[in-house]
This record gives sequence, C-alpha cells and structure tokens, in this order.
Amino acid sequence: MAPEVHGTAPTPDEVGAMYDQYGDLLANLLGSSAVHIGMYVPHGTRASVTTLVDLADVAQDRQTEHLIDTFDPARGTRVLDIGCGTGAPALRLAERTGCRVTGITVSRTQLARCQERQAVHPAADRVEFAYGNAMALEYADASFDAVWSIDCVPHLSDRALGLREALRVLKPGGRFLLTEFTLRGTPTEAEMSAYTTLWACPPLRPFAALMGEIDEVGFEVERVQDMTTNAVLCGELMGVLYQDRREEIEQRFGKEALTHTDPLIGPFRSFTRRHTGYHVLVLRKPAG
Repeated sequence: MAPEVHGTAPTPDEVGAMYDQYGDLLANLLGSSAVHIGMYVPHGTRASVTTLVDLADVAQDRQTEHLIDTFDPARGTRVLDIGCGTGAPALRLAERTGCRVTGITVSRTQLARCQERQAVHPAADRVEFAYGNAMALEYADASFDAVWSIDCVPHLSDRALGLREALRVLKPGGRFLLTEFTLRGTPTEAEMSAYTTLWACPPLRPFAALMGEIDEVGFEVERVQDMTTNAVLCGELMGVLYQDRREEIEQRFGKEALTHTDPLIGPFRSFTRRHTGYHVLVLRKPAG
C-alpha cells in the first residue's frame, strides 16, 4: 500500500521561487558555501550525533585528541593535569600514550565525576585524581616529567604564580602544554563582566601580557597555536543552546539559574565573538 501523501508536491517553478525569495535567508542559517547539509561529524566519529550538545561533545573530543597529538608524552612519563575537569582528557591521555597521569581540580563535584569515570575506564590503573590548587601545588620540586592544563589557567587569580608552580614541579627539560584565553580589542564593561561572571575568572588581558609573564617566569616557548576561531564558535553555540534549552534549564536548575544567566548570555556571546583570543602553548623548562 502506498504511503499517504500530505499536501501537494511543489512544482519546479515553485521550488525555484522559494530559492529566489528565501535562498539568502537559508544561507544565513545553513551556510553559504553550498546549499546542502554539511559534515559536522566525520564519518564514523560517533554513531549518534543528532543534537547541538552531541556536536559540542564531538568538538571537545576532537580538541582532546589534537592536544594529545600536540603534546605526545612518552610511554611511562609522569604527567600532572592541572585543572582536570571531569577526568576524560586525563584518562584519554593515559590510554593513548601509556603515560601516568595525576589530575587535580578545585571542584569536589568534578572530582567525584573523575572517580566515577576512572572506575570503568581501561586506563584506570595509570591515572589518579585529587583535590588540588594550581597556585599551591602539593608536590615536590621536579616531581613530574610533563604538565598540561586545559582551560584552567584562565581561572587563576594570579596567573604568574600558577606558571611558577608548574615550572617548579617540572623536571628540567620538561614540557608544559596549556591553553589560555586572551583579550582582543576593547570590550564594554558589560561584556567583560558577563564573561568573568560566567567563567569565574579575572578580566582577560592581551596576548602580549601572557607572553611577558611566561618569559619572566623562566619558561622557553616551544610552540604557539592560535585557536581563537574555536573559542568564538563555542561562544556562539553556548548562546544558541541557552536560548533553545531555556525551559529545560529552568526545570533542572530552577528560576535562580535563569535570573543569574539571562542578563549575561547576550553580552557574553558578544564578548566571545569580538574580544576573545584563544591559544595553545607548549612551553619547556630549561634543562640547565
């Protein structure tokens, strides 16, 4: 039995007329390099990616893999993960490279999530998680072969102190991979305030200030990669998802969450689009 047809199929002229009238509008929603679905997820990356949150997960996984490729510590290397989040990057780093990873975070909730993930992960025996402050590391001098820190340094109230602590616990010749947000242009007070409030971080400073602190602390710069476009796109996606999932956010986190976030999300999105820089840096502790 043939399926029931709802409505009338458009004629070629009607299809053409739609594109004549609304083609530019579609380009603003779909993209303008072609008029077809884009490959947001490479074939075989994840079996089921059907929401923007799924897409964001894929993007984070790709970034983790890229940072591991960039860092590439040797098997058996002892690595400190400063600001380990919910543990996935540390576990993946240990799984792919065979290194041993100690991850620290100042969030008790994150620490519990790390331990949940560790319990069922194939690299669990090479990873440990603990509560720890990046600006007061509870480890001996030169106790790690390498250090990495993904999106943690931006939270530090004293970035230079955090850099000195990373230098201190590194062995001579050891490498430190970090990511950092920096300031482009001159934002409004509302834009900067929205950014610092949502991220719980001090005001951003220009890239030159970061490089000056790195030099003053005593690190050698091995590599700098500008990934600003990814930070901008992340801000765009966060803005869209907040509006799209606003009702769900209220149901899960209460009206207080909306009262807190509603006035921030617009200037935050504007700030990330116009004023946020984002870099991956690989530094080295001098061998001498």
